[in-house]
Amino acid sequence: MTKPPLMLYLAAPRGFCAGVDRAIKIVEMAIEKWGPPVYVRHEIVHNKFVVDGLKAKGAIFVEELADCPDDRPVIFSAHGVPKAVPAEAAKREMVYVDATCPLVSKVHIEAERHHAEGLQMIMIGHAGHPETIGTMGQLPDGEVLLVEKPEDVAGLDVRDPERLAFITQTTLSVDDTVDVIAALRTRFPAIVGPHKEDICYATTNRQAAVKAISSEIDALLVIGAPNSSNSKRLVEVGKANGCAYSQLVQRDTDIDWRALEGIRAIGITAGASAPEVLVNEVIDAFKARYDVTVELVETAQENVEFKVPRVLREPA
Repeated sequence: MTKPPLMLYLAAPRGFCAGVDRAIKIVEMAIEKWGPPVYVRHEIVHNKFVVDGLKAKGAIFVEELADCPDDRPVIFSAHGVPKAVPAEAAKREMVYVDATCPLVSKVHIEAERHHAEGLQMIMIGHAGHPETIGTMGQLPDGEVLLVEKPEDVAGLDVRDPERLAFITQTTLSVDDTVDVIAALRTRFPAIVGPHKEDICYATTNRQAAVKAISSEIDALLVIGAPNSSNSKRLVEVGKANGCAYSQLVQRDTDIDWRALEGIRAIGITAGASAPEVLVNEVIDAFKARYDVTVELVETAQENVEFKVPRVLREPA
């Protein structure tokens, strides 16, 4: 039986970003240096496949510092943590390594600088996401107000409309964030913003690559975890750019083949915490069912690399 033809547009950049690469390396190097078990507060990155792989090597994932013993190293996830967490670890004399992505740390520093100048912060982000919790937790309660959508801006109760600054979560939709910023500037003309919005290069690049293929495809599959903010944004970008069937899958077993019946062209991308092995798995699943022609659509080249903390580069 001949397989139906299928054009598969592979978006690039896709998958791991420098912050995710570094965070995974930190856990692996910590296990090498101190031996297992090493504790990790919160999923190091939002991907079950990655987390399971690290568990197999000797990482124990917990939600709170209270779940860690004092005598084993603990690692803080790439999403960042409130200030209270390292302070508590230091008080308990624990060995800890902070795997917060340097681009998230940059937002933390920005927030602290504005706070030192007496400005109240408005954060554009998703309530309950670990990155948002970590960033808001850099400053005292009430110093950071959260907005998710343009319509949230009207309800903000600020201390002084003349003394405000805004920051953003690094994994938001570039297009949606523009609308929120516009609403903030309309209501608070004096608000101070970052030189360039805080959305990280990897989020921006992955969204641009999806836009580049969306006019060519009947369907888009984003490989990523359901709790991954940047992956969910890629699904939304696909939909917003005219791709009616835009879905998140964790791996090939999640593909709804019936929904894809009759398609002629599909786009594949992966969120910043999804490993390339899962992309290949999905491509192979299509090759088993279709006569696939793969076309790489590359909209940017990434050569960013972040160093691991010095403590891991020194011998035990």
